[in-house]
Amino acid sequence: MPLSHIVLSSGRSIELAELRMSSTYGGLLEGYPFKRINDMRVSGLQRQAEREFSYAPVHLVPPRREYPDRTAGAFGPVETLPSVACIGSFRSAVVAPELDPVLHRSALTVVWFQPTPDIPSREDADLALRDIRWEDLAQDYEL
Repeated sequence: MPLSHIVLSSGRSIELAELRMSSTYGGLLEGYPFKRINDMRVSGLQRQAEREFSYAPVHLVPPRREYPDRTAGAFGPVETLPSVACIGSFRSAVVAPELDPVLHRSALTVVWFQPTPDIPSREDADLALRDIRWEDLAQDYEL
Protein backbone atom coordinates (compact mmCIF):
# COMPACT_ATOMS: atom_id res chain seq x y z
CA MET A 1 0.00 0.00 0.00
CA PRO A 2 1.49 3.38 -1.00
CA LEU A 3 2.24 6.16 1.49
CA SER A 4 0.28 8.62 -0.65
CA HIS A 5 -0.95 9.45 -4.13
CA ILE A 6 -0.08 12.60 -6.04
CA VAL A 7 -1.88 13.88 -9.09
CA LEU A 8 0.62 15.50 -11.44
CA SER A 9 -0.22 18.62 -13.45
CA SER A 10 -0.39 16.33 -16.50
CA GLY A 11 -3.24 14.42 -14.81
CA ARG A 12 -1.17 11.28 -14.19
CA SER A 13 -1.54 9.72 -10.74
CA ILE A 14 1.66 8.53 -9.07
CA GLU A 15 2.16 6.59 -5.84
CA LEU A 16 4.75 7.36 -3.20
CA ALA A 17 6.20 3.96 -2.27
CA GLU A 18 9.06 5.09 -0.02
CA LEU A 19 10.05 8.42 1.54
CA ARG A 20 13.24 9.42 3.31
CA MET A 21 13.36 12.78 5.04
CA SER A 22 16.23 14.49 6.80
CA SER A 23 17.06 17.91 8.15
CA THR A 24 18.72 20.00 5.45
CA TYR A 25 21.19 21.46 7.94
CA GLY A 26 21.30 18.65 10.49
CA GLY A 27 25.07 18.20 10.10
CA LEU A 28 26.01 21.88 10.03
CA LEU A 29 27.92 22.24 13.31
CA GLU A 30 28.96 25.85 13.04
CA GLY A 31 28.91 28.72 10.62
CA TYR A 32 26.00 29.51 8.38
CA PRO A 33 24.50 28.13 5.17
CA PHE A 34 25.89 29.64 1.98
CA LYS A 35 25.93 28.75 -1.71
CA ARG A 36 28.84 26.29 -1.71
CA ILE A 37 27.52 24.37 1.32
CA ASN A 38 24.06 24.23 -0.25
CA ASP A 39 25.43 23.06 -3.61
CA MET A 40 27.29 20.25 -1.81
CA ARG A 41 24.14 19.28 0.15
CA VAL A 42 22.01 19.17 -3.01
CA SER A 43 24.53 17.17 -5.05
CA GLY A 44 25.24 14.87 -2.09
CA LEU A 45 21.54 14.09 -1.69
CA GLN A 46 21.25 13.37 -5.41
CA ARG A 47 24.27 11.01 -5.31
CA GLN A 48 22.79 9.26 -2.25
CA ALA A 49 19.53 8.71 -4.15
CA GLU A 50 21.42 7.35 -7.18
CA ARG A 51 23.31 4.86 -4.97
CA GLU A 52 20.39 3.72 -2.82
CA PHE A 53 17.72 3.67 -5.54
CA SER A 54 19.82 2.46 -8.47
CA TYR A 55 16.90 0.55 -10.00
CA ALA A 56 15.17 3.76 -11.17
CA PRO A 57 16.25 7.05 -12.71
CA VAL A 58 16.76 9.95 -10.29
CA HIS A 59 15.34 13.41 -10.84
CA LEU A 60 16.29 16.49 -8.81
CA VAL A 61 13.66 19.19 -8.33
CA PRO A 62 15.83 22.32 -8.05
CA PRO A 63 15.34 23.76 -4.56
CA ARG A 64 14.19 27.29 -3.88
CA ARG A 65 17.04 29.33 -2.40
CA GLU A 66 16.44 32.28 -0.13
CA TYR A 67 18.72 35.09 0.97
CA PRO A 68 17.40 36.24 4.35
CA ASP A 69 20.35 38.44 5.31
CA ARG A 70 22.07 40.95 3.09
CA THR A 71 25.20 40.98 5.29
CA ALA A 72 27.86 38.78 3.74
CA GLY A 73 30.04 36.70 6.05
CA ALA A 74 33.46 35.21 5.39
CA PHE A 75 31.98 32.77 2.85
CA GLY A 76 29.61 35.17 1.13
CA PRO A 77 25.94 35.92 1.67
CA VAL A 78 23.65 33.70 3.73
CA GLU A 79 21.69 31.37 1.45
CA THR A 80 19.10 28.96 2.80
CA LEU A 81 17.29 25.96 1.41
CA PRO A 82 13.96 24.62 2.68
CA SER A 83 14.50 22.84 5.99
CA VAL A 84 13.54 19.27 4.97
CA ALA A 85 15.51 17.25 2.39
CA CYS A 86 13.50 14.44 0.74
CA ILE A 87 14.14 11.37 -1.39
CA GLY A 88 10.99 9.70 -2.66
CA SER A 89 10.50 6.52 -4.64
CA PHE A 90 7.46 6.85 -6.90
CA ARG A 91 5.53 4.36 -9.05
CA SER A 92 2.85 4.74 -11.71
CA ALA A 93 1.30 3.08 -14.73
CA VAL A 94 3.52 2.32 -17.71
CA VAL A 95 4.84 5.09 -19.92
CA ALA A 96 5.27 3.09 -23.14
CA PRO A 97 1.83 2.31 -24.60
CA GLU A 98 3.02 -0.92 -26.23
CA LEU A 99 3.79 -2.54 -22.84
CA ASP A 100 1.23 -4.68 -21.06
CA PRO A 101 -0.10 -2.53 -18.17
CA VAL A 102 -0.78 -5.68 -16.12
CA LEU A 103 2.85 -6.79 -16.28
CA HIS A 104 4.63 -3.45 -16.23
CA ARG A 105 4.84 -0.25 -14.17
CA SER A 106 7.02 2.85 -14.28
CA ALA A 107 9.32 4.21 -11.57
CA LEU A 108 11.15 7.41 -10.74
CA THR A 109 13.16 8.49 -7.70
CA VAL A 110 12.77 12.18 -6.90
CA VAL A 111 14.99 14.41 -4.75
CA TRP A 112 13.42 17.62 -3.45
CA PHE A 113 13.40 20.05 -0.53
CA GLN A 114 10.34 21.28 1.34
CA PRO A 115 9.69 23.57 4.32
CA THR A 116 7.85 21.04 6.54
CA PRO A 117 8.05 17.28 7.25
CA ASP A 118 4.63 16.62 5.70
CA ILE A 119 4.05 13.75 3.27
CA PRO A 120 3.09 15.18 -0.12
CA SER A 121 -0.39 14.08 -1.12
CA ARG A 122 -2.98 14.47 -3.88
CA GLU A 123 -3.39 17.89 -5.48
CA ASP A 124 -2.01 19.54 -2.33
CA ALA A 125 1.56 18.45 -3.09
CA ASP A 126 4.02 21.21 -3.89
CA LEU A 127 3.69 22.52 -7.45
CA ALA A 128 7.34 21.69 -8.20
CA LEU A 129 6.57 18.02 -7.48
CA ARG A 130 3.31 18.08 -9.42
CA ASP A 131 5.06 19.57 -12.46
CA ILE A 132 7.39 16.58 -12.89
CA ARG A 133 7.39 15.41 -16.52
CA TRP A 134 6.83 11.74 -15.68
CA GLU A 135 6.65 10.54 -19.28
CA ASP A 136 10.10 12.04 -20.01
CA LEU A 137 11.82 11.01 -16.78
CA ALA A 138 10.40 7.72 -15.49
CA GLN A 139 11.50 4.27 -16.58
CA ASP A 140 9.23 1.30 -17.26
CA TYR A 141 9.99 -2.03 -15.61
CA GLU A 142 8.53 -5.52 -15.60
CA LEU A 143 6.85 -6.81 -12.45
